[in-house]
Amino acid sequence: MNLTDLNAIAQQNRLFQHACASGADLPSMSIFTREQAMKFVDTSVLRIGYEEWNPDATRTVILLHGWPDSPRTWAQVAPVLALQGWRVIVPALRGFSPTRFLSDDTPRSGQLSVLGRDLLELIAQLRLHKPALVGHDWGARAAGNACALQPGVASHLVLLSVAYGTNLPSQDLSLEQARQYWYHWYMATPRGQRAVRENRNAFAKIMWETWAPSGWFTPEEFETTAQAFANDDWPEVTLHSYQHRWGHAPGDVCYAAEEQALSIITPLDVPTLILHGDADGVNLPASFMGQSQYFLNRYERKLMPGIGHFPQREDPEQVASELIKFLAV
Repeated sequence: MNLTDLNAIAQQNRLFQHACASGADLPSMSIFTREQAMKFVDTSVLRIGYEEWNPDATRTVILLHGWPDSPRTWAQVAPVLALQGWRVIVPALRGFSPTRFLSDDTPRSGQLSVLGRDLLELIAQLRLHKPALVGHDWGARAAGNACALQPGVASHLVLLSVAYGTNLPSQDLSLEQARQYWYHWYMATPRGQRAVRENRNAFAKIMWETWAPSGWFTPEEFETTAQAFANDDWPEVTLHSYQHRWGHAPGDVCYAAEEQALSIITPLDVPTLILHGDADGVNLPASFMGQSQYFLNRYERKLMPGIGHFPQREDPEQVASELIKFLAV
């Protein structure tokens, strides 16, 4: 057992005590584990791998990871929500193992509209009724776009580290934010494309090292997470996502309707919470200002002091606590 595992056990013990103190009617302790065995479900183009906690619960929350990350990002949050009586589903997004494409002929698109459609198809295939959607980074894009494409699909929406309504190449972007997005521009160049294809782990690790205050992860945790990048789809989906969002690559024509629907910012009529670290090294807190006009229902925005781009990893106790409170209403 390594230091990462020991720290995880200690963290889980603290989170379990928090859940007990909240007075929750706790399910079986068998669900309180760091990871669950992967299950799989087919959509129109993907075989999606997902973890599941507390499958017999009557209310469901889907936790969506970001880039560059994996379902492991929710390992300290998912069991706590399960202990609160939630069925918790944690899928791997397209391009991230073990999710894979069903056909070699399917374009390896990473466009943001497709992430939303993937999520809607997952909800349909699992026959979920109005799950709560919680997304970080790419996962937040997927959750927000799913709500825009299919109003009423979710009971709640929680976005971590990414604002809503930032899908358009024409969006306003300050010089400070453009500087933070250096990797976007880098991936539009042949040199950047080679880096992603030939040195993916080192490229991804730079993001972990610079997007949050130092000391928040161990080398072992990064290497274990990076196993999700070890497939032929990850670099292609990654490159297409960042090239397409700034107009440097065409979209998949199969999703032209989704692209058209998301070409304008649709206000969302769903209770929404945004969590953002005030030390986020990539998405500046100022980029989240003026968002209230996009939400027709209850809307909350909370800054987390001293937290960077990965709140659910850096402070899972606070994130779990915020989710429990917000999803209860």
